[in-house]
Amino acid sequence: MDYVDSDFKIYLNFFAVLFALINPIGMIPIFIGMTGLRSQNDRNRINLISNITAASILIVSLFIGSFILSFFGISIESFRIAGGLLIISVATSMINGQLMSKLLLKNNKNKVAYNKENISIIPLGMPLIAGPGAISSTIIWSTHHNHYNNMIVGSILILFFSFMCWLLFQLAPYFIRILGNTGINILTRIMGLLLMSLGIEFIIASIKIIFTKIL
Repeated sequence: MDYVDSDFKIYLNFFAVLFALINPIGMIPIFIGMTGLRSQNDRNRINLISNITAASILIVSLFIGSFILSFFGISIESFRIAGGLLIISVATSMINGQLMSKLLLKNNKNKVAYNKENISIIPLGMPLIAGPGAISSTIIWSTHHNHYNNMIVGSILILFFSFMCWLLFQLAPYFIRILGNTGINILTRIMGLLLMSLGIEFIIASIKIIFTKIL
């Protein structure tokens, strides 16, 4: 029973980290802004392709991310510290409201370009959904839980999360009406605070392991 409970907590933590890092609710205004001038069919197609792209990137990171680290001779502790610093950087922008404003400002400046180009893969699929923080966290998780059962469940969780993102983007107009910009901004800042704590935990845990090896 302890084994099952432990695994459940591991999977729940992985899903929660993905949700906090990607923050699909906070991305709803960005999705609306990028696709607002598109037809409903185009918006549905962009939503589907972008989430398939993000899921594919994260699943590839899950399975071969640790191999890439080994190939370049990067220790998991160093990668966790780098990932922690990156997460803290993203979290700081979220707490200050800079991440959302920068993305919306960029969208406004390039509205014509976005509407002429296929935005499903870039920037929606990557880096907005499958961003550096989500990719690094997926690689870190896979190196610590690399049993094939964990990898399979991890892949299923990524697919389920992508489905949830797809559903949220489909319901984007309704969320905007219910939460409003104020509600979404508050939620984004709460997610940022949780992310900052997670990044600090990554760094502290890695430093402890490094000092243990030295001593």
